[in-house]
Amino acid sequence: MNDPVNVLGISGSPRRHGNTETLLDALLDGAREAGADVEKIVLRQLDYGSCRGCNACHRTGVCVIKDDLTVVFEKITAADVLAVASPIYSMGITAELKGLIDRAQYFWARKFILKNLYFTDEHIRRHKGIFISTAGLGWDNVFDSAFPALTAFFNTTGFEYWDNIIANDMDRYGGIAGHPTALAEAREKGRNVVDLLRKLQAEG
Repeated sequence: MNDPVNVLGISGSPRRHGNTETLLDALLDGAREAGADVEKIVLRQLDYGSCRGCNACHRTGVCVIKDDLTVVFEKITAADVLAVASPIYSMGITAELKGLIDRAQYFWARKFILKNLYFTDEHIRRHKGIFISTAGLGWDNVFDSAFPALTAFFNTTGFEYWDNIIANDMDRYGGIAGHPTALAEAREKGRNVVDLLRKLQAEG
């Protein structure tokens, strides 16, 4: 019997149930329909601090800050699919999500300084990262500044950057509910990523 596929969604929007969280919910619904175990974390509901730049993790491999993100990182390491969502604010990701990404510095320290954390190619192939975002503007490049931060985050935490689910021009559409394809595509990608991981499990 295959192991359950664990899908973790993280909403970095400061607005509850807005365009981006709704798009994330559609992906999670699709994953749930495909039989995955699904959990959603809403960063704005948590109490956490930003990285202090103290570099203590460069010596110990452990973040000195103990707060709500401590458990979040435990859930990230246990996930098979990590879906990270943020609207575009001022041409970048939100402060909530950036705070999470910066706190992942201790993963980087373990990989590249202490060299006691290593993700094999097979591990990365079986762990998929998805970035979900919306933007009010219709510019084609409105998401471009977000991609490097997400690339670094997925690489650091051992996930293949598998796909984006992005929808711009929200101002014209009047919100995500008015977009002609985004919600259906997100739900379909939620099903697809679970089916893909099940196929990889079956291959052994």
